[in-house]
Amino acid sequence: MNFNFELILFYATVVTGCIALFDIVFLAPKRKLVQIGKSAMKLPIIIDYARSFFPVLLIVFLLRSFLFEPFRIPSGSLEPTLLMGDFILVNKFDYGIRLPVVHKKIIGNSIPARGDIMVFRWPPNPSYDFIKRVIGLPGDKISYINKELYVNGQKISQDFLQKSMARGENGDEWEALEKNEDLLGVKHHIFVDSTKIGRDFRDIVVPEGMYFVMGDNRDDSADSRYWGFVPDKNIVGKAVLVWLSWDGMKKNLRFNRMGTLIH
Repeated sequence: MNFNFELILFYATVVTGCIALFDIVFLAPKRKLVQIGKSAMKLPIIIDYARSFFPVLLIVFLLRSFLFEPFRIPSGSLEPTLLMGDFILVNKFDYGIRLPVVHKKIIGNSIPARGDIMVFRWPPNPSYDFIKRVIGLPGDKISYINKELYVNGQKISQDFLQKSMARGENGDEWEALEKNEDLLGVKHHIFVDSTKIGRDFRDIVVPEGMYFVMGDNRDDSADSRYWGFVPDKNIVGKAVLVWLSWDGMKKNLRFNRMGTLIH
């Protein structure tokens, strides 16, 4: 089941804030008058909880909305760069400050760069967050032929590194070719499965205000090849750091990935 944590946090902050404010303005002065010469009166439990939790909720809401938001990687679509069970931090201000809940950009004109790993609300259903690598910027011409990428007519180099094991969401593993891809100056590793038929296309032009994204695990990624472009209004932020990593199959922490910068 999918739920909107941002909206829940917003409502919780507003409700506790309103209760705390009502108490400070109207109820607390009356309590002081009643308590003159008497022992301190115990706060009603709702007011006590609201005044205790509001500052915490407000700080979390502001940090999550304007600075950094944590995300968990749920699939292997970005292997070998990001693994299932990686917990990452997403920079919320690099692409401009946006209002929480309504997601309207209010400050900054910065845009994603080619090669960035970007979190966004999935265009077919914006209640789901997706994460992919930015391949095409507005105006770029993109082709994908025989598992090789072309940007503005230039073939993107892929150098074979080794055979590796890719993993699906259900724990299935298969052999993949690990390659080093140079996306016009942004070098990163990708997985290619030579046994699967790729989804080829030629000369797709990225519209203004849109982005073309793909997973690094090229044959196990639902991305712009299948559901289209990402509008600027759907952007959440830029993935910058792996702060925790949990291997669900082996039931242990991957300490070597903690603190890894994301490229």
